[in-house]
Amino acid sequence: MLWQISVAIIAIAFAVLVVFLIKTLKTAQESLDNVSKTLKEVQGTIDELGYEVKQTVRHANEITVDVEQKMKQIDPVMVSVKNLGEVLAEVTGAAKQVSSTVMSKFQHKKESGNAVRSSRAAEKQASEVKALPAAGGTSAGIVTPSLAHHENSTSKKWLNYVDIAADTWNKIRR
Repeated sequence: MLWQISVAIIAIAFAVLVVFLIKTLKTAQESLDNVSKTLKEVQGTIDELGYEVKQTVRHANEITVDVEQKMKQIDPVMVSVKNLGEVLAEVTGAAKQVSSTVMSKFQHKKESGNAVRSSRAAEKQASEVKALPAAGGTSAGIVTPSLAHHENSTSKKWLNYVDIAADTWNKIRR
């Protein structure tokens, strides 16, 4: 009988163990079903995203091709702008050269004109000095009207040259 009681206890323990195992397996099966369902949803989402990503990549490729075409169309404009910049630099350099040449010629003429005028004025003063002492006066510091008129007309000519150069420069810039 001990033997039978032991077998009965083992059978009851085994039955209890089987019941708990069945409950555990059912819970595991429900969890696996949920996991399977979730994986299917994830797979569907990945498929949808994959399609959208492919569409986005195709669209990006189309945009890239379009931008490349537009850049190729703009390249000649950029080359023209570069050439224009080089031409303007050359024109500016030439204008500076012309300006400095005109200035140096003007200064040279002014200096030689001053030298000629001063020698003429000295000669005239000397002749006046010779003529005036007889009259009892001196001629120091006398400026003749013709000399003042000559300096004024030279200044006006120079201003006209500057105006012409400024107008030319404005026309070139436009």
